[in-house]
Amino acid sequence: MKIEGLLFDPRSNMYILLLKEVGGSDTLPIWIGKPEADAIALALGNIVTPRPLTHDLIKNIIFELKLKVTKVVVTEIVDNTYYAVINVEKNGIEIPIDSRPSDAIAVAVRMNVPIFVEEKVIEYRNNDELEEWLKNLKPEDFGNVM
Repeated sequence: MKIEGLLFDPRSNMYILLLKEVGGSDTLPIWIGKPEADAIALALGNIVTPRPLTHDLIKNIIFELKLKVTKVVVTEIVDNTYYAVINVEKNGIEIPIDSRPSDAIAVAVRMNVPIFVEEKVIEYRNNDELEEWLKNLKPEDFGNVM
């Protein structure tokens, strides 16, 4: 998946992180808070802050411990809550670390690692109104979240 955009949803007063399948048409909207949206937007814009923010700190810790993030995966949705893991490699062993998708994606963008979504999450469709709304989005709907 790739990040298609970030936009503000006035209905929920939250931001939507929209993931899109690379080379395909599947999309996955994930509602996130403003701090997480800002963290992702900063990383996408290659904006460096004077001091490390939380996701920069995570990146620095991983680097200093000589670990490697291999990928992040949105693994499931339970009661309208998405779950994800950050896969970290240590001595050739991959260790999945539980994470909110927004945090995992903020780390993925900083570390330039792929973002995956389990097929069962993509197949989970329970809101036709949302699907119709997403289909009607225009490029100008994706604004700067800063």
